[in-house]
Amino acid sequence: MDGRIEIIDEERKLARRIQPEPEEAVWFAMSAPYRREKKAQELLDSKGIENYVAMHYETVVRRGIKKRVRVPVIHNLVFAHCTRSAIDSVKKGVPYLQFHTTRKEGKNVPVVVPDAQMEQFMKVCDTFDSDLRFFGPGELNLAKGTKVRILEGQFKGVEGTFVRVAGTRTKRVVVEVPLVVYVATAYVAPEDLEILEG
Repeated sequence: MDGRIEIIDEERKLARRIQPEPEEAVWFAMSAPYRREKKAQELLDSKGIENYVAMHYETVVRRGIKKRVRVPVIHNLVFAHCTRSAIDSVKKGVPYLQFHTTRKEGKNVPVVVPDAQMEQFMKVCDTFDSDLRFFGPGELNLAKGTKVRILEGQFKGVEGTFVRVAGTRTKRVVVEVPLVVYVATAYVAPEDLEILEG
């Protein structure tokens, strides 16, 4: 049974069960090794767990016919939005769904993505812009960039860091999912940016 017992009257031997605080649903960064992100997504869907896999369009040839299909843009990466107990229950005994972890106080703990950052990441990815660029942790140095908000165009409302990105001629707005991934937008004109304080 959940909860712990609190003695409220020792003489009359009265006690009550204290119910635990309800768990909060958060975004967990999950790994789906060997490119099994679609399989992991199907499992999460079947359990009614909100999830997200960043996708893009690729042209493939099947039986001589060209077709544009949506495929994962970052292999092995799935995000799940649920409580810790729900994800623990789903991943038990499932080798293709694991936590992305980070070290904290000498222990490996699951990476949890703040809602606001997840929203920004999904907003950029869901444009399906072919000029998006993705980077792993540590591949970009955002310290020299400027915090901005995009005011116009398909990325309107996105907040990130305006910084030069390797392999491009122009600065891009980069949204970071800490410890997991960076996504850089397509080119945005400087006049369409608002500098954010702090």
